Amino acid sequence: MVSFDHRDPGTDESVWTAALAARDLVTLDLDVDRVIVVAAHPDDESLGAAGLLASATARGIRVEIVIVTDGEDSHPDSPTHSPATLALVRRREVAVAVEAVGVAGSPRFLGLPDGGTDAYRGDITAALHEELDGAGDDRVLVLSPWRGDGHRDHRVVGETVEEVCAQRGVRSRAFPIWLWHWGSPDDVPWARAERLALDDAARDAKARALRAHESQLSALSAAPGDEPMIHARMHAHFTRDEEVFFAPEAAAASVGREYFDDMYARHEDPWGFDSRWYEKRKRAVLLAALPRRTYRSTLEAGCSTGALTAQLADRSDRVLAVDLAPAALDRARARLAGRENVEFRLATLPAAWPEGGFELVVLSEVAYYWAGADLDRGLTAAVASLSTDGHLVACHWRHPVAEYPRTGDEVHDALAARPDLVRLARHEEQDFVLEVYAHPGALSVAAESGLVP
Repeated sequence: MVSFDHRDPGTDESVWTAALAARDLVTLDLDVDRVIVVAAHPDDESLGAAGLLASATARGIRVEIVIVTDGEDSHPDSPTHSPATLALVRRREVAVAVEAVGVAGSPRFLGLPDGGTDAYRGDITAALHEELDGAGDDRVLVLSPWRGDGHRDHRVVGETVEEVCAQRGVRSRAFPIWLWHWGSPDDVPWARAERLALDDAARDAKARALRAHESQLSALSAAPGDEPMIHARMHAHFTRDEEVFFAPEAAAASVGREYFDDMYARHEDPWGFDSRWYEKRKRAVLLAALPRRTYRSTLEAGCSTGALTAQLADRSDRVLAVDLAPAALDRARARLAGRENVEFRLATLPAAWPEGGFELVVLSEVAYYWAGADLDRGLTAAVASLSTDGHLVACHWRHPVAEYPRTGDEVHDALAARPDLVRLARHEEQDFVLEVYAHPGALSVAAESGLVP
């Protein structure tokens, strides 16, 4: 994150005019059926992409707008406007703005807290999934604020949109807003930059859309705390005859067999499953969270050396334990020699997901290895393999690891956003999070035992 003040003079537009003129940027491809904009605040869509929206609607492309927050905290020191009042004002303004660029229908307002979106990634994810589900087979372009824009909400929305679109194989582009104010040409990822030239009609529509956001362009009153959020020098960045968008960075690849082969070659117990109290305690927490005493069939994805497998076998009629590392499976087989209810299988997940149904599916310290669309593919496969009365248990380390494409929190945010699961239990600590899911309509432990109706 960068630190800036909206009241600073900022970078002069002449700097950007020269920088853009010196570069032959790729033209943004607008050959799509539908455009979905996920804006962090009312006015993001106008500042960053109103020209594109006007161009799209002029071509008959359907446009849908999702506004994540009401922007109620834009003037935190205002003596004349409360956050609730500003929220109403800004909702009215954005409705006028999107109409100015030809968008049919009203924006969808999520009403999440301005400045607090980081705690609501699951809600943003779910909303975008719904929009994409509604698009059907349309060719879709999703727009959002740039994750590097220097604003917390822009980062969260940008990251979330890129994540969902990568999972679903949907094209996304990000528009910078505050970069033009605090940044310099050295701060721009030019290799991923694309431009869209705006004709006179699109520029005029964008100007009208911007004027609709009067609460941000003009002072709310003469009192201190009511100053404009977007002063004249900042406003100049959005009167160009082009708009600039950034393609996502190349997606990280899922962690493959080579990484694990190296780990097992160098260490007998790479993650301390047998030597660390932390791991032993975590397994005990997972086993205690299982809603049933025993299960007919269990699938353990990523069994490693079999430390958890052995305890799952004590509570399962049949266990299928899968791993992609031959060395790990050799050690697991040695640990469970003679246990006839356990089958070990060499396979790379999620691509080679086992066929059949399971009453218990365990994803313990595995899903943060799945990058891009692999996470959605893996979770979808896990749910599809879950019996109608089954349980899915997920447990993951929460701290970032350089070699892993995701954190445990990102995995569990993706689980929480799935409409085909309901959460039965959640255990959260500073170091790991553990959750139990089931199909909608599942009974609680007490209800299943007949203790409650």
